Amino acid sequence: MSEEIRSIEPVEVWENFYQLTQIPRPSKKEAKIIAFMKKFGEDLGLETIVDHVGNVIVKKPATPGMEDRKGIILQGHLDMVPQSNSDVNHNFETDPIDAFIDEDWVKARGTTLGADNGMGVAATMAVLQSKTLVHGPIEALFTIDEETGMTGAFELKPNVLSGDILMNLDSEDEGELYIGCAGGIDGNIELAYTKEKTPANVKAYKLCVKGLKGGHSGVDIYLGRGNSNIILFRILKTAKHLNINLASVLGGSLRNAIPRESYAVITVPTDKVSDFEQLLKKQQEIIGTEIITVDPELKINIEPTDLPTEVFSKNSQETLTNLILSIPNGVIRMSNEMHGLTETSTNLAIVVSKENVVKISCLLRSSVDSAKDQLAEVMDSVCKLAGAKATFDGAYPGWNPNPNSAILATMLKGYETQFGKIPEIKAIHAGLECGLLGGVYPNWDMISFGPTIRFPHSPDEKVKIKSVKKFWDFLVETLKNAPKK
Repeated sequence: MSEEIRSIEPVEVWENFYQLTQIPRPSKKEAKIIAFMKKFGEDLGLETIVDHVGNVIVKKPATPGMEDRKGIILQGHLDMVPQSNSDVNHNFETDPIDAFIDEDWVKARGTTLGADNGMGVAATMAVLQSKTLVHGPIEALFTIDEETGMTGAFELKPNVLSGDILMNLDSEDEGELYIGCAGGIDGNIELAYTKEKTPANVKAYKLCVKGLKGGHSGVDIYLGRGNSNIILFRILKTAKHLNINLASVLGGSLRNAIPRESYAVITVPTDKVSDFEQLLKKQQEIIGTEIITVDPELKINIEPTDLPTEVFSKNSQETLTNLILSIPNGVIRMSNEMHGLTETSTNLAIVVSKENVVKISCLLRSSVDSAKDQLAEVMDSVCKLAGAKATFDGAYPGWNPNPNSAILATMLKGYETQFGKIPEIKAIHAGLECGLLGGVYPNWDMISFGPTIRFPHSPDEKVKIKSVKKFWDFLVETLKNAPKK
């Protein structure tokens, strides 16, 4: 079915996007897409560079008469977030994405689509391919591992690119121009726990929290969707009087995705099974009602499983439960400067027990560096009270807006001329690579835009078809009217 997307206009963009869906490219597993992009540039007869980490750079000279324009770097990332529904058997390292048309949108069957950032990459490929577009000097920068560490942006070296303007094609609302983004830092928490022998007269179950929408831990965090990790431990806290024992936990899978599914192996006293089942029904009703407008498909249930030989000690279980329910999560503060923009947030993304240690992964974001640091201090303080160890690494800066940007002025005027309205100027609560790239090339004038994409980082991801045509047409006109040197 995925081939049907090849006929959508603009064909030159959608054909490239189809090719990208056929190449497995999860973060940190990008060897195939790097090789593909290297061959793509070389087959066009263009100067093509693969740097020491796998970033691919393709350079295209100006068309005749456009040599006096500022050089433009078109930038996008090659990797995609690998998320699938639990009932979908998909290997992101070997299987293509099955994309399909659903009325006004393109979606994928039970997996992430990869429109983030495949649409930006596909449009850049179309620019490189074209023999008719009018443009100044073009450099295409395809970075790797944006989603799990921004490795490509971190490792980009100076003096490799010579352009003046960076156009990041990785934002997700057509008709909006982004001139700033949040910085971030990874929070890593470890809590040692002790075990004891599984008590007698119990039954073992797998406690399942699933059906949540999840989503991008920055872009979607303000929506207030359910966090499966918090819901699972909320249930354990509520069921404390039933002497439930925790044996293991596995919740969430990616640091930058709001967790959709969490599982725990537990034991329940045989004479308390009925009471626990009634408690789960009550919690399904209570929590389901709380989040029904944003997450109507929440499912809480238990499935029989093999009896574990050991469980958490009572003290360890209580400490872990209280820690999970105390760690900050969600929106911490909204921006004072830009209405409706999240300033600071954190995502309690992953909770996994293994070898007597529970590891918890969070992603802290803020457009204010001091607020991000303060949030880390709060999290560290909570962990110290619980006897857990917190470390913070992978910090990357935000991108400060430049209201006097030449490319911003060009694009504002161009959009109004082309579509009859003025685009919105915004900042995004996500870690665009612009902050890092601008640190390496401080002379760059930067802007970010893209087509309309909804629910990235989740199997509900989709891209609006009409927005891709507008995005492409706007990109073409902007290149034609690029500022002069």
